[in-house]
Amino acid sequence: MYRILMIAPTSFFSDYGGHIRMLEEARILCKLGQQVKLVTYYRGRDVDGLDIVRTRPAPWRADYEVGSSRHKFVFDILLAWKSLATALRYHPDIIHAHMHEGALIGSIISRLTGAPMVFDFQGSLTSEMLDHHFLRPGGGWQRAFRWLEDQVNHAAPVILASSKNAAELLVSKFAVEPARVQAVPDCVNVDVFRPREPADEADLAALKAQWGIPAERVVVAYLGLLAPYQGTHLLIEAAHIIQRVRKDVHFLIMGFPNVDRYRMKAIELGVADRVTFTGRINYEDAPRYLRMGDVAVAPKITETEGCGKLLNYMACALPTVAFDTPVSREYLGEHGIYAATGNAEALAAAILQLVVAPEHGFTLGKRLKARAAERFSWDDSGMRLLNIYDALTAYRSRVQSTPVQNVKSQMSKIK
Repeated sequence: MYRILMIAPTSFFSDYGGHIRMLEEARILCKLGQQVKLVTYYRGRDVDGLDIVRTRPAPWRADYEVGSSRHKFVFDILLAWKSLATALRYHPDIIHAHMHEGALIGSIISRLTGAPMVFDFQGSLTSEMLDHHFLRPGGGWQRAFRWLEDQVNHAAPVILASSKNAAELLVSKFAVEPARVQAVPDCVNVDVFRPREPADEADLAALKAQWGIPAERVVVAYLGLLAPYQGTHLLIEAAHIIQRVRKDVHFLIMGFPNVDRYRMKAIELGVADRVTFTGRINYEDAPRYLRMGDVAVAPKITETEGCGKLLNYMACALPTVAFDTPVSREYLGEHGIYAATGNAEALAAAILQLVVAPEHGFTLGKRLKARAAERFSWDDSGMRLLNIYDALTAYRSRVQSTPVQNVKSQMSKIK
């Protein structure tokens, strides 16, 4: 059994994106008999069955939200202190650090304790800051953070990539040695995320009535963060385009933050009666809410991050429209409907393809569910994680002195 210290530089758990990867990795490791302790920020939602350690809040800002913020520098200092204190008591065998901030903290603790570290890469740090408009393109701060990102990438003996696209990005853009990059893709629990069945109809009818969604409408579902880099504005523009030709299409937009901003945009475009905003949906409730959908959509623009929501759509057998990015292709394969990235008219046209041909959508949905079950199982990813841990700990004494050189040959043997 491994004692695993996970470092999560975010407000875990928050029902979206990378948090779901952290949660499901911790769960599968526990299911496989490992011991996991997760250190994270002060805020967030506790999850049954997980040992979560939280920092103290910053005294002047205890109500922070998701996204890049100058306050995160202080939060990460508090996280580093709490992680080190926890490691000294816990004596971990493995440090599993999420995101670049976690990897920076984890690398320091690894040197101090001798526990080898894996870096769970979920996208480019600099690209995320640009997406959140925290950095100005081409500015000095961008160059500084890109330098820091390079240092973190090259300090980690093993990097876990959440997609093949991310693995290729690390090698091609950041010049990380291929032997140090291991693809451990985002996955989905197909027993929890499942298609709707006849027995669900009464419950789903009541849920639609609760949210004011007319029963006769075709429901286009989105579940995720609401932000420009997620293409939320383009989704509302697509709703505006579609309502000109079809009055029976309804957009169910589930997620946070910025709900009021996007609700106002729907009002301005005259589609407020065609769009329902639910706000935050707990991860445990997501399968039920997704079963209201007839079509799913993922208009994410950024190409450096994963897109785990696609896997949830697939497991629910929802025919899915996405922008034509490498990650979308990796998950959906030939069974997705693709639109030119960043183009609201193309997005609307792709959605209409499925609205006017529900039989084709049904066929695509069945194929996507089968693809999710065959290729994206958390059980498989859990065993892969243990194989990687084994390779690290088998050479633990040498890892402490020259981690990259000693581990590189062992990582190349893991398939």
